[in-house]
Amino acid sequence: MPSAQANPILSFLPLILMFVVFYFLLIRPQQKRQKEHANMVKNLKKGDRIATSGGIIGTIHTLQDDYVVLKVGDQDTKIEVLRSAVQELRKS
Repeated sequence: MPSAQANPILSFLPLILMFVVFYFLLIRPQQKRQKEHANMVKNLKKGDRIATSGGIIGTIHTLQDDYVVLKVGDQDTKIEVLRSAVQELRKS
């Protein structure tokens, strides 16, 4: 009498379900955040108030391809910051 074999697809079902859960809980939201950040960095303009990943808050003085020049402080201090370091757009 031959023994009944389980369907091989059913043995992979828990693994497939875990991947689907990880995709919707971790991967997809991260991709959405990356897309929003790239869009925000692309649409920066002179006069925007931003915060960098290093905690520096300043106003954009000039924009270049790879970096922005920020005006920080009251004494017209200017620093160059990579565009990728811009963390968020702050309310003026």
